[in-house]
Amino acid sequence: KVKLVSADGDIIEVEEEVATKSQLIKNMVEDTGTEEEIPVPNVKTAILNKVLEYCEKHKSDNPPEIEKPLKSNNLYEIVNEWDAKYIDIENLEEIFEIILAANYLDIKSLLDLSCAKVASIIKGKTPEEIRKILNIVNDFTPEEEAQIREENKWAEESS
Repeated sequence: KVKLVSADGDIIEVEEEVATKSQLIKNMVEDTGTEEEIPVPNVKTAILNKVLEYCEKHKSDNPPEIEKPLKSNNLYEIVNEWDAKYIDIENLEEIFEIILAANYLDIKSLLDLSCAKVASIIKGKTPEEIRKILNIVNDFTPEEEAQIREENKWAEESS
């Protein structure tokens, strides 16, 4: 067993096989063994548990690479049903926390899955719709925006 200490100070005991789906933890275990607690200071308990749920499911497999660009907004058509259900989260903040955790813990397949979820949400949306979804304030003047659209016309031609 591996003992992980979350950002909240909670200790989570988990099978080594599950914990080492994280390249970061795998490297730490190889360096120091499993006797000592492994701090995970960037990940809160709730998110760490959610990440470990994913690692538990995929402890003995590696999910196939997600095809990019996404061919659909519906992740159920792109990834297996368990993964699609796992990342089917309404709360964007939670998805972003999973992205940050997967990146920090170096779990590429989870990073790809969670990024694909965000991509599926904004795929086909206008810049204005994307700003609203992601709570981004448009700080361009109309002139600056017109100039950027002019410089990047090529990007809109392919759609």
